[in-house]
Amino acid sequence: MATVYLSAKLPKVATDILNKAAIHYDVYDGKGLISKEELLKHVKDCKVLITPLSTQVDQEVIDAAPKLKLIANFGAGFNNIDVKYARSKGIDVTNTPFVSSTATAEVASGLVVALMRRIVEGDRLMRSVGFDGWAPLFFLGHELAGKTLGIIGLGSIGRGVAQRLHAFNMKIIYTQRHQADPATEAQYSAKYVTLDELLKRSDVVTLHCPLTPETHHMIDAPQFAMMKDSAFLINCARGPVINEAALLEALQNKKLAGAALDVYEAEPNVADGFKKLDNVILTPHIGNASFEARNAMAEIVATNAVNVLDGKPAKYIVNK
Repeated sequence: MATVYLSAKLPKVATDILNKAAIHYDVYDGKGLISKEELLKHVKDCKVLITPLSTQVDQEVIDAAPKLKLIANFGAGFNNIDVKYARSKGIDVTNTPFVSSTATAEVASGLVVALMRRIVEGDRLMRSVGFDGWAPLFFLGHELAGKTLGIIGLGSIGRGVAQRLHAFNMKIIYTQRHQADPATEAQYSAKYVTLDELLKRSDVVTLHCPLTPETHHMIDAPQFAMMKDSAFLINCARGPVINEAALLEALQNKKLAGAALDVYEAEPNVADGFKKLDNVILTPHIGNASFEARNAMAEIVATNAVNVLDGKPAKYIVNK
């Protein structure tokens, strides 16, 4: 059996690093996502499991891998792994933070522009019935300039969004557990507020926080009730941060102007109700889907594998 198992195909950067280190590895090359049965079969003798966010690594999987030293998650998040149980077994869990921040910030910023200016909606129109020609009141959207952007989570991605949309002359407010330092706030002209104040004041709310027990359904019916009827919501964080049933109800009842979702509560499934709404943009979890970001992520997981097998510490351990 292989020393390293990759539960999904990764950019060639990863296997190049493993080949250079002469490490025996195997890669899942089946159709679709790997099944639990297939995963259990391949982890029995491996020492390093390299896995994407879409692979669930629970207690059963960990127990099936008695030689496992490292679970290298291909993604900034790691809610797909039982990190506490891994630690109880002496297994390090790592992620790939920071390197995907630019890509995700670009997608989130693009979704704000596309949603407010109805770009995707316009594309659908032109691919179907078309239009009769320019008219003064036809297909109006909203300018970003002068509007208030509320960022939930001013980490590396949130700051990237602030940088880009501050350049569009949006007013930046943000909330998170701890206030950022004055230099960071000054850089983006950002003001720290409570979550309630952010929801009440924002024309656009964009989520960039991790999924934790505290943030699960952070945005629910009471929070939607606080928001302006004219507000837009963007989620490039994690699906379960939002109660999607409450979001759908708010959109259907015109309590929100629109939403753009790149992540979903029951991913990869998307509630049919969202698909019927013209004021909703749905993208297939492409926040960090750039060649640059994915290559950098591949380098991190493969290098961590090599280091751990060589008796060296891994970078970005999330369960110390």
